[in-house]
Amino acid sequence: MAAREQIVDIFNGMSSRMGGDLSKVAGINAAIQFDLAGDGGGQHWLKIADDGVTTGEGTAENPRMTLRASADDFAGMIAGTLNPMQAFMTGKIKIQGDTGLALKLMPLING
Repeated sequence: MAAREQIVDIFNGMSSRMGGDLSKVAGINAAIQFDLAGDGGGQHWLKIADDGVTTGEGTAENPRMTLRASADDFAGMIAGTLNPMQAFMTGKIKIQGDTGLALKLMPLING
Protein backbone atom coordinates (compact mmCIF):
# COMPACT_ATOMS: atom_id res chain seq x y z
CA MET A 1 0.00 0.00 0.00
CA ALA A 2 1.36 3.39 -1.00
CA ALA A 3 1.74 5.65 2.00
CA ARG A 4 1.02 9.36 1.76
CA GLU A 5 4.72 10.10 2.28
CA GLN A 6 5.62 7.85 -0.66
CA ILE A 7 3.21 9.70 -2.96
CA VAL A 8 4.50 13.10 -1.80
CA ASP A 9 8.07 11.89 -2.41
CA ILE A 10 7.13 10.83 -5.95
CA PHE A 11 5.85 14.30 -6.76
CA ASN A 12 8.77 16.02 -5.02
CA GLY A 13 11.15 13.98 -7.19
CA MET A 14 9.40 14.54 -10.55
CA SER A 15 11.94 17.08 -11.77
CA SER A 16 14.92 14.84 -11.04
CA ARG A 17 13.13 11.81 -12.56
CA MET A 18 12.81 13.79 -15.75
CA GLY A 19 16.57 13.95 -15.75
CA GLY A 20 16.83 17.68 -15.15
CA ASP A 21 17.21 17.99 -18.93
CA LEU A 22 14.86 20.81 -19.93
CA SER A 23 15.08 19.78 -23.59
CA LYS A 24 12.96 16.74 -22.64
CA VAL A 25 10.06 18.99 -21.64
CA ALA A 26 10.52 21.75 -24.22
CA GLY A 27 7.26 22.66 -25.89
CA ILE A 28 5.00 20.65 -23.56
CA ASN A 29 3.83 23.61 -21.42
CA ALA A 30 0.96 21.99 -19.56
CA ALA A 31 -0.61 21.57 -16.15
CA ILE A 32 -1.54 18.00 -15.26
CA GLN A 33 -3.91 17.06 -12.46
CA PHE A 34 -3.52 13.78 -10.57
CA ASP A 35 -6.53 12.52 -8.59
CA LEU A 36 -5.34 9.56 -6.56
CA ALA A 37 -7.81 7.46 -4.57
CA GLY A 38 -7.37 5.32 -1.50
CA ASP A 39 -4.94 5.47 1.39
CA GLY A 40 -2.07 7.76 0.54
CA GLY A 41 -4.08 9.39 -2.22
CA GLY A 42 -5.17 12.95 -2.75
CA GLN A 43 -4.91 15.64 -5.36
CA HIS A 44 -1.56 16.65 -6.81
CA TRP A 45 -0.48 18.63 -9.84
CA LEU A 46 2.48 18.81 -12.16
CA LYS A 47 3.27 21.87 -14.27
CA ILE A 48 5.69 21.52 -17.14
CA ALA A 49 7.09 24.63 -18.81
CA ASP A 50 10.13 25.41 -20.94
CA ASP A 51 11.88 26.73 -17.83
CA GLY A 52 11.26 23.68 -15.63
CA VAL A 53 8.94 21.41 -13.74
CA THR A 54 6.98 22.28 -10.60
CA THR A 55 4.66 20.17 -8.47
CA GLY A 56 2.24 20.71 -5.64
CA GLU A 57 -0.75 19.43 -3.74
CA GLY A 58 -4.32 20.47 -4.49
CA THR A 59 -5.88 21.32 -7.80
CA ALA A 60 -4.19 22.68 -10.89
CA GLU A 61 -5.61 25.70 -12.65
CA ASN A 62 -6.87 24.73 -16.13
CA PRO A 63 -5.20 21.30 -16.39
CA ARG A 64 -4.66 20.01 -19.92
CA MET A 65 -4.99 16.45 -18.63
CA THR A 66 -6.29 14.70 -15.52
CA LEU A 67 -5.04 11.26 -14.47
CA ARG A 68 -7.21 9.27 -12.08
CA ALA A 69 -5.90 6.14 -10.37
CA SER A 70 -5.48 4.56 -6.98
CA ALA A 71 -2.41 5.74 -5.10
CA ASP A 72 -1.12 2.14 -5.19
CA ASP A 73 -1.48 1.82 -8.98
CA PHE A 74 0.14 5.23 -9.54
CA ALA A 75 3.08 4.27 -7.29
CA GLY A 76 3.38 0.99 -9.21
CA MET A 77 3.57 2.83 -12.54
CA ILE A 78 6.28 5.12 -11.24
CA ALA A 79 8.23 2.19 -9.75
CA GLY A 80 7.96 0.27 -13.03
CA THR A 81 5.99 -2.64 -11.57
CA LEU A 82 2.78 -1.69 -13.41
CA ASN A 83 2.82 -1.08 -17.15
CA PRO A 84 1.09 2.29 -17.80
CA MET A 85 -0.45 1.21 -21.11
CA GLN A 86 -1.76 -2.02 -19.61
CA ALA A 87 -3.11 -0.09 -16.61
CA PHE A 88 -4.94 2.27 -18.98
CA MET A 89 -6.36 -0.57 -21.09
CA THR A 90 -7.66 -2.41 -18.01
CA GLY A 91 -9.18 0.72 -16.47
CA LYS A 92 -6.75 0.99 -13.55
CA ILE A 93 -5.93 4.50 -14.67
CA LYS A 94 -8.24 6.90 -16.44
CA ILE A 95 -7.16 9.87 -18.52
CA GLN A 96 -9.40 12.87 -19.09
CA GLY A 97 -8.34 15.54 -21.56
CA ASP A 98 -5.24 15.35 -23.75
CA THR A 99 -4.41 11.63 -24.07
CA GLY A 100 -1.49 12.48 -26.36
CA LEU A 101 0.06 14.34 -23.45
CA ALA A 102 -0.24 11.18 -21.34
CA LEU A 103 1.78 9.28 -23.94
CA LYS A 104 4.52 11.93 -23.77
CA LEU A 105 4.43 12.13 -19.98
CA MET A 106 4.92 8.51 -18.93
CA PRO A 107 8.39 8.01 -20.45
CA LEU A 108 9.51 11.31 -18.89
CA ILE A 109 8.32 10.37 -15.42
CA ASN A 110 9.68 6.84 -15.60
CA GLY A 111 12.86 7.93 -17.37
